[in-house]
Amino acid sequence: MKQSLAYIHPAAKIHPSVIIDPFVTIEQNVEIGEGTWIGSNVTILEGARIGKNCRIFPGAVVSGIPQDLKFQGEDTVAIIGDNTTLRECVTVNRGTASKGKTVIGSNCLIMAYCHVAHDCKVGDNVIMSNATQLAGEVVVDNFAVIGGGTLVHQFCHLGPHVMIQGGALINKDVPPYVKAAREPIAYTGINSIGLRRRGFSNETIQQIQEIYRYLYLSGLNNSDAVERIEAELPATRERDEIILFVRNSKRGIIRGYV
Repeated sequence: MKQSLAYIHPAAKIHPSVIIDPFVTIEQNVEIGEGTWIGSNVTILEGARIGKNCRIFPGAVVSGIPQDLKFQGEDTVAIIGDNTTLRECVTVNRGTASKGKTVIGSNCLIMAYCHVAHDCKVGDNVIMSNATQLAGEVVVDNFAVIGGGTLVHQFCHLGPHVMIQGGALINKDVPPYVKAAREPIAYTGINSIGLRRRGFSNETIQQIQEIYRYLYLSGLNNSDAVERIEAELPATRERDEIILFVRNSKRGIIRGYV
């Protein structure tokens, strides 16, 4: 562990293999796993839990207190999974009493100037391109890819394997496996290229396409479309995941392409 010119609180729990560049600040109540690199001018505040083999680039701030006026200093954490990269000037706030933690999963790439607000839950293998901003309590599921400059409203849910256009303004939930683009944000098809890259069969991709024909191209409202999907299409993991997502959506899902 290299500590020259860095401030490291003696109570921080840091694996001996961690490399810490100059001008880093690490406060108490911090844990950092083996093999992680902390670049210069990174600030890691109380409540940070950083996994193994992470890379945190200069200027990032991990576990800052929430930008939420309801926060009263409660004991909360910000968790970063294994093999995740936070690029320059990324900010990750810790949780509030609402959830108690902000989580970014494993194998994620969070590009420069992204912000992950309090109580967000970001899954594994997520890519957030430069300057993407997640408001409080946003959920981003596994393998989501978010284009640069995207703004996501608080409490929104982005499903697994979605592809979001850069510069998008998202104020509704984005259901699994789809592409979302245009202004205002809308369904523009399924993320077939991404699904093929991740091993989905052509048959499964076709089944997903058929589900979204019911949801977006049939002229039915969402409730009626879900009932038809459940009654007329064979049960699969993907079908049931989409049905559950739509039924549980609190903000409603993005509109169809017009």
